[in-house]
Amino acid sequence: MTQAASPARTVILTVDDDPGVSRAVARDLRRRYGEGHRIVRAESGDAALEALRELKLRGDQVAVILADYRMPQMNGIEFLEQALDVYPGARRVLLTAYADTNAAIDAINVIDLDHYLLKPWDPPEEKLYPVVDDLLDAWRASDYRPVGACKVVGHRWSARSSGVREFLARNQVPYRWYSSDTQEGQRLLAAAGQDGQRLPLVVTPDGTPLVEPEDHEIAAHVGLATTPTSEFYDLVVIGGGPAGLGAAVYGASEGLRTVLVERSATGGQAGQSSRIENYLGFPDGVSGGQLTDRARRQAAKFGAEILTAREVTGLEVTGASRTIRFSDGSAISAHAVILATGVSYRQLQAPGLAELTGCGVFYGSALTEAAACQGHDVYIVGGANSAGQAAMYLARGAKSVTLLVRGSSLSASMSHYLIEQIGEASNISVRTGTVVESAHGDGHLEQLTLRDVESGHTELVDAQWMFLFIGAAPLTDWLEGTVLRDGRGFIVAGPDMTPDGQPPRGWELDRPPYHLETNVPGVFVAGDARAESAKRVASAVGEGAMAVMLVHRYLEQS
Repeated sequence: MTQAASPARTVILTVDDDPGVSRAVARDLRRRYGEGHRIVRAESGDAALEALRELKLRGDQVAVILADYRMPQMNGIEFLEQALDVYPGARRVLLTAYADTNAAIDAINVIDLDHYLLKPWDPPEEKLYPVVDDLLDAWRASDYRPVGACKVVGHRWSARSSGVREFLARNQVPYRWYSSDTQEGQRLLAAAGQDGQRLPLVVTPDGTPLVEPEDHEIAAHVGLATTPTSEFYDLVVIGGGPAGLGAAVYGASEGLRTVLVERSATGGQAGQSSRIENYLGFPDGVSGGQLTDRARRQAAKFGAEILTAREVTGLEVTGASRTIRFSDGSAISAHAVILATGVSYRQLQAPGLAELTGCGVFYGSALTEAAACQGHDVYIVGGANSAGQAAMYLARGAKSVTLLVRGSSLSASMSHYLIEQIGEASNISVRTGTVVESAHGDGHLEQLTLRDVESGHTELVDAQWMFLFIGAAPLTDWLEGTVLRDGRGFIVAGPDMTPDGQPPRGWELDRPPYHLETNVPGVFVAGDARAESAKRVASAVGEGAMAVMLVHRYLEQS
């Protein structure tokens, strides 16, 4: 790999396994863009990814990536897909031969390709430079301005330290991690006047030290919007999972003044998924982070406002207005509301788990911990798709992955394609009819007691890592007394409220509730929080779009 020397310039990266072609591309790019940009070249996908990670750690900006399609080991599409995780805002170009144009067209959906360029590109003044000029202009005009990296100082087995890292990662805020017992960690603590007793320490890009900060405090210091720009909107969407993002995209694109409110990070449980392979239009799969990022940018492009780290605590009805109250006492109002609050993983009630949560025990994927699982034995509790996806992801580096399933098989709750993949993975084993009896460890997980549900036999196993995916609990307690819910807390809507043909109690309109409308006119539900929903990403997105259509119908008749 060769590169220009100035670290202050934006990077254009090119990768081609043919040394001659690689040099030619870099030469042409350097001739036109060398003064204002660093030209970085690599001769394999792995080398290019390593270069991107180094650039990311240094805080450099990558504007355009050009990759050859026909490369061994890792082709251009596979490389660009992984590059998305490192620099999601970089513009992507695939260099192809004429015979590969169908693959290039398919890549538009797979990796959100910006352009494909046929080889040879001579003369570059006609075929290369205009394309790169347009991509650079688009990159400069985008809202993808890199935020300077935060520094996080914490303890490896600190639940809150893990939570902060997960919050930053899921919101795509660059950060660097320093263990509190390392030399650099000690330097940062000393500079902040701290002795390490209160962790984590977060040093924001402008140098502000935050000690044991809450998510909303971090969000306010790293450029995430937390304060609404208006007091009244056409539509408030509560929840930033697939249903909420789908509603925000369709609401904003159809002219509604839309604000999306998310308590943690957009994406919901789907955003934590390492790989979604059954989502329409992505035949090679897509990570939850990639899908979430694209949806978030799409919503923002259409003008939707996205508020992060804001907890909603109440819903009030005042005439035609629907008011949303936040935990800090402030409020916003709207003509209509879509509840897309999603679900959270249920807590496993077993001795030792509560004390070790965040210290080797995690609910959900906690992808920021995946690197630390390298070479270790990992246990995953659950038998649905989320557990299977996590198993496949962690198996890439873990010594072994054991799925603990209470039921007699995976087929009752997991997609067939995942069951096949797990069966083919040499370091993944499945233990059915098995539950976690208790967890043990001094400050972090060290052992698990497992119990066979039929025989009652128990077994003590060594374990440093356990990830739990054991069913969903709706995040709807704050709606108590306002919105009708079933016995498990899921929101009841549409025909489900009127099994006898009679409108729900208190319904005053001369029409029945619309399909996704709750017992409060103008308040709709979409996604996993709805009673009897499909609990799939595609159906959640579809319900978000349908809810917006019904919002329009409601507004027309109000």
